Amino acid sequence: MRVKKLSVLMVIILAFSLFLSACSSSKDNASTSASDNSSNGKSSSDSSSKDVTIVWARGKDTTNATKDMLAAFEKKYPHIHVKVLEEPNDTGKQHDAYVTAFNAKSSAIDVINMDVVWPAEFAQAGYTLPLDRFIQQDHVDLSQYSQGALSAAQFNGKQWALPLFVDAGVLFYRTDLVKTPPKTWDDLIADAKQLQGKNGTKYGMLLQADQYEGLVCNAVEYLGSYGGAFINKDGKVSVDTPQAIKGLTELKKIAVDSGITPSNITNFQETDTDNSFIQGQSVFARNWPYMWADANDKTKSKIVGKVGVAALPSGDAGTASALGGWQMGINKYSKHPQEAWKLVEFMTGLEGEKIQSISGGSAPAITSLYSDPDVLKANPFFKQKGFQEAVANATSRPVAPNYQQISSIIQIHVSKMLAGQETPAQAAANMQKEMEAAMKQS
Repeated sequence: MRVKKLSVLMVIILAFSLFLSACSSSKDNASTSASDNSSNGKSSSDSSSKDVTIVWARGKDTTNATKDMLAAFEKKYPHIHVKVLEEPNDTGKQHDAYVTAFNAKSSAIDVINMDVVWPAEFAQAGYTLPLDRFIQQDHVDLSQYSQGALSAAQFNGKQWALPLFVDAGVLFYRTDLVKTPPKTWDDLIADAKQLQGKNGTKYGMLLQADQYEGLVCNAVEYLGSYGGAFINKDGKVSVDTPQAIKGLTELKKIAVDSGITPSNITNFQETDTDNSFIQGQSVFARNWPYMWADANDKTKSKIVGKVGVAALPSGDAGTASALGGWQMGINKYSKHPQEAWKLVEFMTGLEGEKIQSISGGSAPAITSLYSDPDVLKANPFFKQKGFQEAVANATSRPVAPNYQQISSIIQIHVSKMLAGQETPAQAAANMQKEMEAAMKQS
């Protein structure tokens, strides 16, 4: 008898629940069902008749690319509205913000941009959804991408993100001042000293020397140009070597000892370099390809038509450019995984990457776009030998399972070196010791 009463009670509760569900708004239905199905990539809001708002977290975009890409996306998918959450430009802080959110299993973010060194870490931690099901579902051709960029987001046989664009450090220079870009770092110092102060310039050279991930990228380039590396191809820490110390010495010489950079160069990140260079304040600047678009934007640049791009100068072992780039992935806890995938698919697809390259100057991860007339018209430097050489000589940052810890060690000691608190040799020795210890613990 008690069982029978319980059964009747359960039926009443179920009926009441169904009634409430039927009366709830379509938005609530979409959110609840999507949450229930977040692990299998399904969402009740797949129908184009139901409006859904998703959040895309990314770093600051100083170009028009994000705005133009979103306009095209929302025209194609009018029921999917995208709110951009602007994260700190410092990639380390961006990384930590994501980790905090994902550790709390937050669904506040749906799609994230990831630095090329993050996908494997996030996958291993269970922060992101594998994209294989979506890729197969929509028959995405992975062969269209730069395979190096694609492989950066592969882990345990699965694809955890898709490449949004690729990057390689390049040297920008003023064509009204420089006829032939410098071949070596010492040539750069000499040219910068001779030319700074002319045609409205204040400085000879700009780079990224703040204590953040960009400093690691810059350091990788100096070490690589002298045959050094933080971690060698065998996975061994190798920073305490003559080659690496020579690279660190050259970095310190250019950044703080030569007198060709701003006095606050150790506070400079990419946006600072960008802002200063397009205002005509420097002869040379090390940055990523996107700065071409800003430098030739008539609404904000004072040097339109006066910008050249070259490979970074050489050291004893030639030129080296830090391999960069960004990927797009989906938060495992997103309540709208299907809509999140549509954003990822569009932005990393042919249409999205073409818009981004034209409006934002980013180097596409889809290789066919390098022969697209519209892309080349907007980015003529893609055809230049200097740019092609930079991409060809791209050097990866240290490959380590605990990359963030390794990066932090590099940032701390290179910063101390630039501040005069450690010599290049001392910085190398300290990094060697601390990185070896960290690698043993990983």
